[in-house]
Amino acid sequence: MNRTDSRYQSSHGTRWRAHALLLVAASVWGASVQSQTAPVPTMVVQVQSIGTVYELDGVIQPVKQSTISSQVAGRVVSLAVKPGDKVRAGQVLATIDDREAVAGVQRSQAQISQADAEMRNAKAQMERTQDLQRKGFVSQAALDTAQAQYKGAAAARDVASAAALQSSLAQGFTRVTAPYDGWVLQTQAEAGDLAVPGKPLLTVYAPLPLRAVVQVPASRITAVRSAVQTQVLVTPEQGNPTWVVPLTRSAMPSADPVSQTAEWRFELAPQDSGGLLPGQQVRVRFAQASAGAVAAKMLVPQTAVLRRGELTAVYSVVNGAFSLRAVRLGADMGAQGVEVLTGIQPGESIAVDAIRAGFAKAAPAGNSVK
Repeated sequence: MNRTDSRYQSSHGTRWRAHALLLVAASVWGASVQSQTAPVPTMVVQVQSIGTVYELDGVIQPVKQSTISSQVAGRVVSLAVKPGDKVRAGQVLATIDDREAVAGVQRSQAQISQADAEMRNAKAQMERTQDLQRKGFVSQAALDTAQAQYKGAAAARDVASAAALQSSLAQGFTRVTAPYDGWVLQTQAEAGDLAVPGKPLLTVYAPLPLRAVVQVPASRITAVRSAVQTQVLVTPEQGNPTWVVPLTRSAMPSADPVSQTAEWRFELAPQDSGGLLPGQQVRVRFAQASAGAVAAKMLVPQTAVLRRGELTAVYSVVNGAFSLRAVRLGADMGAQGVEVLTGIQPGESIAVDAIRAGFAKAAPAGNSVK
């Protein structure tokens, strides 16, 4: 084969591949256009009778949170952590001046040595008195006195040993440690501050489990207690806000006399707590299903709502075509849909899929969704 034939075959192959790519692109474009212009399912907006739903603001709290203070008095020598630090159980968080504790240990050791010497002397005196009493040189009363002195010396030795143990423990208390694995939430002291028993040094918490805490007004306590379903709106690390069902719910046995509210706690499952932080605000929803709590609401599917910044809208069917209508939304009812307060009327037809309805040439398919 000569060079001219080789160039011809190469050029012919290149043109063939280009034609193939154009055919593939055309088929993909045609499928895309067909999917965009396919009839979009619609539905008739209706008013539905559902249970009354109450929503209250809550705050995320760790179930396990500890305010740590020193068990001995002294100056804070060092604070080894800061808010946001991760800590391990037993890790030293702060150090208290231990000079007084060390002096106490040394004093206790000296007292033990003194008590040992006195006990040995009392024992020797008792043994001599016993020998003299057997020989008739001293009375029984003298022996009783010697025995009592020995018992007193032994008791003094026990007291000195207990004091030494207490001093040793006090020296250990100058090293403030983490009670469990977790994070430092805040610090309430700095190096040089005076630490006293009961005065907070820092606060730590375990990242899991978490709970949502809600202050329920007294007027809503009965409704919350009788709610057939409770949900918490959480925002995962990746994804959209989601309503989840808490593992447990509990109410504090008393109400705040000033605010007239009662505290309710809702523990969240670990898989629902990702991305949540202590102090973060959440929404808690209580649904009632009793006959006296039924309310009429106009609900539409979540997919029917177009959200663009502050705009919320639906595509209404007008004269066989879609028309964008701004709406004002109410409560999010989860799987039941979202409440529409204003913007459309019962009996109107809207697109079930707002994204598809927004494509050019999109046409209604009829009221295919009931």
